[in-house]
Amino acid sequence: MNVFVFGLGLIGGSFALDLKGINPEATMYGIDTSEDHLDKAIELGIIQEKAVFEDLAQADWVILAIPVDKMVEVLPRILDVIKDDAIVLDVGSTKEQICKSVENHPKRRNFMAAHPIAGTEFSGPTSAQRGLFIGKTNIICEVEKTASGFQQKALEFFDAIGMHIRYMDPKSHDKHIAYVSHLSHISSFMLGKTVIEKEKNERDIFDMAGSGFESTVRLAKSSPSMWTPIFKQNKDEVLQPLREYIDNLNRFKELLENEDFEAIYAEMQQTNRIKEILEGIHLKKMKL
Repeated sequence: MNVFVFGLGLIGGSFALDLKGINPEATMYGIDTSEDHLDKAIELGIIQEKAVFEDLAQADWVILAIPVDKMVEVLPRILDVIKDDAIVLDVGSTKEQICKSVENHPKRRNFMAAHPIAGTEFSGPTSAQRGLFIGKTNIICEVEKTASGFQQKALEFFDAIGMHIRYMDPKSHDKHIAYVSHLSHISSFMLGKTVIEKEKNERDIFDMAGSGFESTVRLAKSSPSMWTPIFKQNKDEVLQPLREYIDNLNRFKELLENEDFEAIYAEMQQTNRIKEILEGIHLKKMKL
């Protein structure tokens, strides 16, 4: 089995490691714009061979794990060159524009639109890890447009690496992910920016930063080259939760200015419900 990983970062590299783990006889090929990434991926055993785009004609599997703006350009070209029995998976954090880019392609049936909700703030081949997807959710969009045989192949793989599956239409995916992922990254980036700007004059500020600050700004270490295209593609869906978030920040600011600490307490107490919600989701996944 020839597996081509297009983009040797955290998700593409982790998928490659898991796929090789359950298919030891598979040959893993890598395509990446960075020669350093290719060399490091070979050194780490993520891939065995470097490849170029034209080699995709030999592919049995293609894992597309590049920035989402590049996906809409590259995905139709991949479908142009693959064999009739090859399967293509993407892992993009947006889905509507990616799905639209191939909606009329003759080999649309060979493609499965997926979004594994997994990852860390790190990037590049060194961030790849076996077992990353255990217990994680994988959102699959427009599954009915993927041929049943390819569905079966992909779902067996996802099950083997421990993923839970949710089905969703692309527009709903992009709307919901804007709240729980994209907004989180904006918040983290802007908190980091606020502190960095203050740190210019107060060098001691980071000596006082504890685990709360570190966990809150963790996502600000994420790759701008990956996240800028996500915000661009999902701009309309991101703007609404961003407005709501800003409204909540302004309300908190007004309560503080007015010294209405009872209201501040009530706001925080009400928000504490998030703990119950998240614990419920975790228990549900454990049962699955």
